[in-house]
Amino acid sequence: MTRAALAMLTAAALGLVAATAAEPASAPPSKEQIRFTVADQAAARAAVVRLGDLGSSGWKGGRVKPDLTSGMACPGYRPKQSDLVLTGAAEASWQRTGLDLRSVAQVLKTRAMVARDWQRTVTDPRAVACLRGAVTKGLTSSERLVSFRKLAFPRLATYAIAYRALIDVSAQGAHARVLADLVLVGRGRTELTLMIAAPAGAGATIAAADVRLARTLLARVRA
Repeated sequence: MTRAALAMLTAAALGLVAATAAEPASAPPSKEQIRFTVADQAAARAAVVRLGDLGSSGWKGGRVKPDLTSGMACPGYRPKQSDLVLTGAAEASWQRTGLDLRSVAQVLKTRAMVARDWQRTVTDPRAVACLRGAVTKGLTSSERLVSFRKLAFPRLATYAIAYRALIDVSAQGAHARVLADLVLVGRGRTELTLMIAAPAGAGATIAAADVRLARTLLARVRA
């Protein structure tokens, strides 16, 4: 399977949920403020996927340094972020044969900021087209985006949405298809991002895992 697809989906998704680096006050409107607090850093770390959440053996990985450099911008679409304050961030990366998983938790200073961010960067119709374009741009010459669509997903929290990219991969004359799921959920001051890449044949199993893991993480949200 292709990690390039997951990496691009991750970068694009982090742009959707306000993961951008801190810059001076003169920064463009797409840059948010970074003001980490001890309590909210702890809250973010508590809300990413742990080994015990995965329910099977063979996984490798763990917590990694959050990537705060990713941003998302497309022609005619550059959502304002400068009035948002990120107070906590954590990330975990897990791999198993044929599977890649990335979990990100971000805490904003107020609930109103989460609502504002969601409206600007998730429910805005331009966000889906921008995300699809970012995924396409990140693929290699042997990979082709077959589809990018919204998934049926239960209303587990105030904010909840999921997407699936289906990607055709060519290697030595053979073709295989992989999927990359993106789940975005939010509760209180916390935004959670879950990304899973797997063989396309495991679609139903991965869809169930999306929901199960989102429930698990939401249960640990502290902020």
